Amino acid sequence: MENLYIYMLIALAFLAVADLVVGVSNDAVNFLNSAIGSKAVSFKTIMIVASIGVALGAMSSSGMMEVARKGIFNPGEFMFDEIMIIFTAVMLTDILLLDFFNTLGLPTSTTVSIVFELLGASVCVAILKIYADSSQTLLDLSNYINNEQAIKIILGILLSVVIAFTVGAIVQFVSRLLLSFNFEKKSPFHGAIFSGFATSSILYFILIKGIKNATFMNADIKAFISGNPIELIGLSFLIFTLLSYLIIQFTRTNIYTIIIVIGTFALAVAFAGNDLVNFIGVPIAAYNSYEAWSASGTSAGDFAMIALSQPVSTKPLLLLAAGLIMVLTLWFSSKAKAVVKTSVDLSRQDDVKERFEPNFLSRSIVRLSILSSERINKLLSGSSKAHIDKQFQKPAPNLAIKTEDLPAFDLVRAAVNLMVASVLISIATSMKLPLSTTYVTFMVAMGTSLADRAWGSESAVYRVAGVLNVIGGWFFTALSAFVAAAIMALVLYYGKGYALTGLLVFAAFLIIKNYLSHRKNSKVRRAADSLQKAESSSTQGVILESASNIANVLKRGNRIYTSAINGLGTQNLKLLKKNKKNVEKLSDEIDDLQNNIFYFIKKLEEPSVSASNFYINILGYLQDMAQSLEYISNVSYKHINNNHKKLKFSQIKELKEIDEVMETLFNDTKKVFDSNSFEEIGLVLNDKNKVFDMVGEKIQKQVERTRTEESSPKNTTLYFNVLLETKDLLKATMSLLEEYHSAHDSNVEPATISAEEEE
Repeated sequence: MENLYIYMLIALAFLAVADLVVGVSNDAVNFLNSAIGSKAVSFKTIMIVASIGVALGAMSSSGMMEVARKGIFNPGEFMFDEIMIIFTAVMLTDILLLDFFNTLGLPTSTTVSIVFELLGASVCVAILKIYADSSQTLLDLSNYINNEQAIKIILGILLSVVIAFTVGAIVQFVSRLLLSFNFEKKSPFHGAIFSGFATSSILYFILIKGIKNATFMNADIKAFISGNPIELIGLSFLIFTLLSYLIIQFTRTNIYTIIIVIGTFALAVAFAGNDLVNFIGVPIAAYNSYEAWSASGTSAGDFAMIALSQPVSTKPLLLLAAGLIMVLTLWFSSKAKAVVKTSVDLSRQDDVKERFEPNFLSRSIVRLSILSSERINKLLSGSSKAHIDKQFQKPAPNLAIKTEDLPAFDLVRAAVNLMVASVLISIATSMKLPLSTTYVTFMVAMGTSLADRAWGSESAVYRVAGVLNVIGGWFFTALSAFVAAAIMALVLYYGKGYALTGLLVFAAFLIIKNYLSHRKNSKVRRAADSLQKAESSSTQGVILESASNIANVLKRGNRIYTSAINGLGTQNLKLLKKNKKNVEKLSDEIDDLQNNIFYFIKKLEEPSVSASNFYINILGYLQDMAQSLEYISNVSYKHINNNHKKLKFSQIKELKEIDEVMETLFNDTKKVFDSNSFEEIGLVLNDKNKVFDMVGEKIQKQVERTRTEESSPKNTTLYFNVLLETKDLLKATMSLLEEYHSAHDSNVEPATISAEEEE
C-alpha cells in the first residue's frame, strides 16, 4: 500500500512542475499587461524586471502555504489515504482547467481555481465518509469544511470585481483630468506629485504583500512594517516626491517609465509570493502528510491528519526551484503572450480587430451607459464640459509608425493600472481578506480604459462583451473547478492506483493535444501568405504593396476552389469542412484590410490621394472574390453534409475541366504579381472571353440535361450555383486585373514620356 502513496507523490511532483508552467502562463497577465501595453521599455527589459520579481517573490512565499493545508477544510477530520486522494484530485483538475483557459487565451484566477478544487474534492470525500457512517448526516458536512473561509472567498470575488473596476475608473479619470494626454509637457511638479503617490503606494505594496512574508526577513523589521503603515506611506511619499522632482529636473528622465518598471517588479513579487501556493502548495502539503504518516507506523486509513494543522515552513530550496521554473516559463511560454494579448486588446486606446462578438447584455450596458452619460452632462456647465473635453483630447497618432508598433495606451494609464492594483491588493491583504490578483489587475485595467474613453462608440459593445466573457469565465472556473475536482476525487476513491494511472494518461493526452493545437494556430497566424495592411502613401507604393496580397489571395483562392470541387467529387465531408474554415479565415483577413482603410487614407500624402481610390477598388474586388469562394465552399459542404445525391460523373468531369482552367488562370496571374511584371497582365486578359465562354457552355449543357435526363432538383441547384458563382469569381478577378493594368500604365507612362523628351 505504501508504494501507492509513493506513486502518488511522484505523480504530484510532476503535476506541480506542469502546474507551475500553466499557472504562470495564465497569471503573467497580472504584472505584464501594463508594461507591454504601454511599450514603456523594451520587452527584454520588462522580462528581466519581472523575472527578478518572480524569483524574489517565490522565496518569500513560505507563509502562504498554510492555505493548502487547512484553509478550506479541517484536516483533522480526514485520514491520510483520504487526504492523498483530495490532493491528487485537486492537482489533476487544476492543471487541466488552467491549460484550457490558457489555450483560449483568457485570464482566469489560479487562486479561485485551487480554492474551489480543494472545496470540491474535500466535499466529495466528506460526503462519501458520511454516507459510509450511519451515525452521520449531511448536516455534519460543516465539521469537515471551513464554511466561513469559503463564503469569504466568494464574497471577495464579487466585491473585488466591482471595487477594482470602480476605483480604477475614478483614479484614471482624476489623473487624466490633472495630467491630460499631453502629460509630458506638464511642469515637473505635476509628474513629481504623481510619482510620489504611485511609487509610495507600490513600495508599500511590495512590503505588505511580499517581503514581510519572507523567511529571510528580520522579525523586528517585519513588526515595524506591519505596525506603522501610515508613517511608512507618509514618509515614502515625501521622499519619492522630492526624489522624482530632482530626477525630472536634472536628468530629464521620464518618471512615468520608472513608475511602470517599479510597478511591474512589485506585482511580479506579489504574484510569486502570493500565488505560488496555488501551484506547489498542494504537493508540498501531500509530502508533509506522507512524512507524518510514515513516521507514525499507523495504517493509512486510521491516521488522522491533525499534523497539517501545525505550521510548517517550506524548504528554501524547493521555493528556489519553483521560482526558476516560473522564470523560464515567463520567457518561453507562447500561451502567456496570448493571455496578455487578450487583456491588452480589451484596454487598447485605438481600434483593433475585436475578438469578441457583441451580445444582448453588452449592447444593453452600452445603451444604459450612454443615457447615464447624457444625463450627467446636462448637470455640468458648458465651461466644465469644455475643460474636461480638452483634457481628454487625444494627440494625433504618429503616422510614421506602423499601427501594430503603436502602444496600446499611454504611460499615465499604465502607471495608474499598477498603482491602483497595488493599493487594492495591499489593503485586502492587510485586512486578511481573500483576493484574486487576476481579478483585481484585470478589472482595474478595464476601469481605467473606460475612464480614458478607450471604449468609444466604435468599440464599446465589443469591449464590454469581452469583459463579460472574461468575468463569465471566472465564475465558470469556480463552478467547473468544484465539480471536476469532486468527480476526480470520486474516481480516485474507488479506482485507487488504476484510476490514477488512467487520469494521468488522460491529462497528459489533453495537455499535449492543446499544446499542439495552440502551436498550430500560432503558426497559422504567422503564416507567410497572410495578408498585410498597406503602409505606403503613394499610388506606386500601394501597387507594389498590394501585389503580394493579391498573389496570396490567388494562391489561397486556387486552393479553396480546387478543394471544393474535389470535395464534391469524392464526397469528402472532412475536406469540405476544412475548406470552409480556410475561406472564412481569408474573408476575415480581407475584412481587416477593409477596416484599415480609414487609417490608410489618413496617411496619404496630398498629391497621392488617387491611391485611395485604387486601394479601395482593389479591396472591393478581393472581397467579391472571397464572397464567391465562400459561397461555393458553403453550398458544397451543405450538399454533402445533408447526404444529398452525388453529382453525376459528367457533372464532376465538367467541373474538373473548369477547375483546371481556373488553376491555370490563377497560377499565371499569381506569377505576374509575384514578379511585379504588371505589363504582362494584358496577356492574361487576352484569355478572358475564352474562360467565360467555357463556363457559359457548361451552363448551357446543364440546361439541356435538366430538360431531358436530370431527375434531382438538389443536384441541378448545386451545379448551377457553383457555375454561376464561378462566373462571378471570374468577373471579380478580371475586374481586378483591369484595375491594376490601367493603374500601372498611368503610373509608368509619365516616366516613359519624360525619358523620351530628354532624348
